[in-house]
Amino acid sequence: MKKLISRWYLVITAGFLLFAGLVFFICGEKSVIAVHDNLDLFIPQFQMMKDTGTFFSHGKDVPFLGGISRDVLPSEFSLYTVLYMILPAYPAYVIGYLLKIVIAVFSCILLAKDVCGENYEEYKPLVWVLGLAYGALNVFPAFGIPFASIPLALWLSLRVCREPKIKWYVFLFFYPLLSYFSYFGLFILAYMALAFLWPWIRDKKFPGRLLLAICILSAGCIACEYRLFGTMLLGDEATIRTTMEAGSFTAGEIIRTIGEVFAKGMFHAESVHTYLVLPVCILYFFYLNICYLGSKNSKGIFHDLYNLLMLVIVFNSAVYGIYYWEGFRGLVEKLCPPLTGWQFNRTVFFSPFLWYAAFFLVLKRMYESRSHKKAMKAAANLLAVAALLLIVLTNTRYNDLYHTCFDQVYRLAKGAPSNQLGFGEFYSEELFEEAKADIGYGGEWSAAYGFYPAILEYNGIATLDGYLGFYSQDYKEAFRKIIAPALERVGESREYFDTWGARASLYSGTDISIVSATRDYHVTDNEIYIDTDAFKALGGRYIFSRIELSNDKEAGLALIGSYTHKKSPYSLYVYKAI
Repeated sequence: MKKLISRWYLVITAGFLLFAGLVFFICGEKSVIAVHDNLDLFIPQFQMMKDTGTFFSHGKDVPFLGGISRDVLPSEFSLYTVLYMILPAYPAYVIGYLLKIVIAVFSCILLAKDVCGENYEEYKPLVWVLGLAYGALNVFPAFGIPFASIPLALWLSLRVCREPKIKWYVFLFFYPLLSYFSYFGLFILAYMALAFLWPWIRDKKFPGRLLLAICILSAGCIACEYRLFGTMLLGDEATIRTTMEAGSFTAGEIIRTIGEVFAKGMFHAESVHTYLVLPVCILYFFYLNICYLGSKNSKGIFHDLYNLLMLVIVFNSAVYGIYYWEGFRGLVEKLCPPLTGWQFNRTVFFSPFLWYAAFFLVLKRMYESRSHKKAMKAAANLLAVAALLLIVLTNTRYNDLYHTCFDQVYRLAKGAPSNQLGFGEFYSEELFEEAKADIGYGGEWSAAYGFYPAILEYNGIATLDGYLGFYSQDYKEAFRKIIAPALERVGESREYFDTWGARASLYSGTDISIVSATRDYHVTDNEIYIDTDAFKALGGRYIFSRIELSNDKEAGLALIGSYTHKKSPYSLYVYKAI
């Protein structure tokens, strides 16, 4: 028993993984999974590739957005993609969630062993708990593993510099299997390039090992994501990236954005640091540097790793804000045209790791306190556990475990499900299979109204609409003709589509949005505003609607079936273009 208590951090880690696994296993497809940039984006893409057998295909299209090249979808040489190749979608998603946590803990342990050296055993509780906290962060789900593996990338970089064995270079080459180039890899290489230049300039010594590491990692990125590089560098088709507008902030708005990102992060990289990690880190920052000044050791300020971490966090936040300075963004795009539309403010994706690395340093130094050592160590452990609990219990966008547990508690308390939809309900496979069988669906081009196009795509329905940040500008203009009647009536929808366009879908002529992943569903207008001739010109035949249309005949549509299913929250109306 004493041995178990002394290894409390292992109990917490194993207990959390077991609890999360049981929740998702017991709830199954009733689990409430985040929709935004998740169920409506990557998961249907993986399902389409599985249904069409195009994971490894070349020169083939997948059936959405009128037929888009498989090359613009996630690489087959990615651990997360592999999960969807070999498993059904829901188990793949859960395994990906658990793997993210395991990889984060493992990566943090490796890095901590390198940083702490022989004293690692003393700090093991902090390493495990904060590694678990970092892994449990509810970040962008499809890129959870790339987030989790950031400390592994840093550890491998340190290894090749300190111990240049072939195996470390091999591991570095295959590291992109865990990452994603345009969100993480390019920035990792940029950070490595800075680490290469700094000692070369400062010490006048050429860091050849690090240069070789940069070359090896670059080669790995190209090998694992050859499709992305081919599309970016060899493709000559004008895409929606050329007409995307990121916005132009005033100086005041940029400064406010920098402050907000520093204090709160952003929703794709929610680090939940605002209420504990940030105050502790800020207080320690002032304490540390006042001590340096008090001891007349100003040089220590510039050599302390903690200050470097805080500086990089500030840098990442500043870049995020400066991205919205139109003049600077235009300069970047002019100097490097392939980067047009690329969000270089994704440096902010590295801030969650930096916040928890800085937090670890604070707690580690509490462990090292010479006075009240036992009390300081206990306080550090409590702070680490508190940080973990805040992450688990905070209602963030991608906290699937929280939302699933909330839904189950709600069902027990109210005797009815909450308004949120479970994974299975969101896609409602049985409902769409029934509708497809009834209408004799044979792969005809279709569109969704009141539904996410992703729901159709997941259910094997070819769509003219869809969600993708990289497709032909010509197709965007052709699709715009279909939705022009709706866009003319709603200025917000018109601006949203014309200045971005990644969500090509049928818009309402009265409401800003008629798509909702909720059980309760109400709209103010049952009319559809659509150019049916333009729809048919692109090959469109069916519209799968969550709304029973009141002007279907006037719009050139005919209702051919209405469907419900006991396992689905939807009412489905299928219209045919006539």
